[in-house]
Amino acid sequence: MNDLQGREIDYLRISLIDRCNLRCVYCMPEEGIEMIPHDEILTFGEIVRICRVMASMGLKKIKLTGGEPLIRKDVTALVRRLKAIEGIEKVTITTNAVLLADMMEDLSDAGVDAINISLDTMDKDLYARITRRDAFDKVMEGIEAALKHPEINLKINCVPMGLPEQDLIDVAELARKHKIHVRYIEMMPIGLGKQFHFVNEQEILEQLEEKYGKAEIYKGKLGNGPSHYYSFEGFEGKIGFISAISHKFCSQCNRVRLTSQGFLKTCLQYNTGIDLKMPLRKGALDEELKALITEAVNGKPISHQFLEHEIGNENNLGMSQIGG
Repeated sequence: MNDLQGREIDYLRISLIDRCNLRCVYCMPEEGIEMIPHDEILTFGEIVRICRVMASMGLKKIKLTGGEPLIRKDVTALVRRLKAIEGIEKVTITTNAVLLADMMEDLSDAGVDAINISLDTMDKDLYARITRRDAFDKVMEGIEAALKHPEINLKINCVPMGLPEQDLIDVAELARKHKIHVRYIEMMPIGLGKQFHFVNEQEILEQLEEKYGKAEIYKGKLGNGPSHYYSFEGFEGKIGFISAISHKFCSQCNRVRLTSQGFLKTCLQYNTGIDLKMPLRKGALDEELKALITEAVNGKPISHQFLEHEIGNENNLGMSQIGG
């Protein structure tokens, strides 16, 4: 499945639910978001059907996100169903890990290929300030549970926020001590994220090299998306960067997103895409769904324009609603 720029679109990120059990300051207001009626959210059957149709068009990789995907009932059953689709090579999940310790065995049994854990600090008090919840110990339990399954690729997603007290080296220690890849993700100017200063890749890399010595570019492939990685001597894992602002990678973008309410979204910045829920519920045939998906992919923007502060058809959803 290729868009009009010739980019191969083989990666789908699915938001299973908008709600979350944390209230991260750059993602969700303290009071949470408006509750969406359950019948407005895609059923697992509808998600599986969309993925099956897209797999016939070249979809290979699926990421389950939220909100917080692990609060969606029976998520492990969905993982198992998605893994059974012909053509799907990987099913992965991004989680805040608050519920992970209790669900890790079931996720492993279902065949999940990789788990990304969102964690912005190793300081318990700062974690509570960022997330507005006292859940740091539960996250550490989740990481420990995941490490018992070395066959599952484990990553930490850390968003530098420009806070003096946010020690990024402490997070990197997870990659030094364990088979964990730590990735620093530049703050995206979306929703509440617009209130924070993004810290660019070069600043972080300089901090890491001052502490650990010269970084070596890692040429291997460790995931589905645009991350690039470095090796440091003595590290069990790698250090990665997703630098959408300072190292724009739109020309290699291979992904689209499916919101929990069934909107196939083709770019984080814009509202471009197409609704799939209504056609599904009106009995659309697979060929009709393929035509709609093709239309959406063909309308995928060439690139984001975050630094240009462009106004117009811009995204009006928060990251918890998009499935960031």
